[in-house]
Amino acid sequence: MLKELDMANNLFSGPIPKTLGNLRYLECLHIQNNNLIAGSAIDHDWTFLYSLANCKHLKRIIVSGNPLSGVLPTYIGNLSNSLRDFVASNCEIMGNIPLEIGNLSNMLRLELDYNKLSGFIPTSIRGLRKLQGLDLSSNKLEGPISESLCDLESLYKLFLGLNKLYGSIPSCLGNIYSLGYLYLNSNKLSSAIPSTLWNLKDILEIDLSSNHLHNSHAIDVGNLRSLGKLNLSRNLLMGDILSTFGSLQTLVTLDLSNNKLHGHIPESFGGLINLESLDLCKNNLSGVISKSLEKLLHLKYFNVSFNRLEGEIPIEGSFSNFSSTSFMKNYALCGPPRLLVPPCKNDILGNSEMIKMPKKEYNSTN
Repeated sequence: MLKELDMANNLFSGPIPKTLGNLRYLECLHIQNNNLIAGSAIDHDWTFLYSLANCKHLKRIIVSGNPLSGVLPTYIGNLSNSLRDFVASNCEIMGNIPLEIGNLSNMLRLELDYNKLSGFIPTSIRGLRKLQGLDLSSNKLEGPISESLCDLESLYKLFLGLNKLYGSIPSCLGNIYSLGYLYLNSNKLSSAIPSTLWNLKDILEIDLSSNHLHNSHAIDVGNLRSLGKLNLSRNLLMGDILSTFGSLQTLVTLDLSNNKLHGHIPESFGGLINLESLDLCKNNLSGVISKSLEKLLHLKYFNVSFNRLEGEIPIEGSFSNFSSTSFMKNYALCGPPRLLVPPCKNDILGNSEMIKMPKKEYNSTN
């Protein structure tokens, strides 16, 4: 009559027993973070998973952090239709994601991150209609991002970073209005960023960094009223930074570094009242650093190095804490000596006037 078996975070070793399939009423199996293997030490045949097909009430399988190795078997599709969570992160799993995984139509969470999975993301994944969390990051998956993911209308977390995915970002991802987290970082994506993504007004975090993405027009993120993190660094983005960025009052982290952006740093950035990290380094930005940024009292990290900025570096607010590395290799910035930039001309002029004043007063009295 056992319903829940939790043996997580121990030092168990050896194969996961096939006899678990005799637990006909089992609902939750938690055996993560041990030293268990899938089957025999030779073939890693995942026979325990085959036996679990007998458990018709099974809702959760968590086997992460075990050296299971081997390949996910096709009979994963025979598991109970009541299965809600299948979590097998960091298990040394190889091979393709089986097409049959699409049979698990009531799945809410599928996590296969930090493995050695290869091949394409199967189009059958559209069968997981109720899926809320999909994590396939840190694998060796390749091919395009399947548009079948757009059929997952309840998806809240989509993590596909650190793979070898190429091609375009499907514009239909912008139709998944439930999305809270979108991570496509560190792939080989080479399309324009679809403007539909900027319609996801409730999204919390977007990371498209370290790809070959470009933009056909300026990025307008003004609708993203809940956004906390935006990382578009290490791409091929060009053009101006729009003033609409300044309306993102919930933003904590903004990274646009290592692109080809030009124009000025918008004065509207002073409206990013919760910003803690701003990285604009290694672009072609010009003009001055707006004093409106002195209003950002939570700013802990700031980097505008390797641009074409000029004029006086702000000194009030958080700017009193930044070092020279935040500003190095620019066109003509000036400011206090501790920032390793020349003094501003108005400072030199002001000092010389102060020196001359007593002399004028002396002449007038005589």
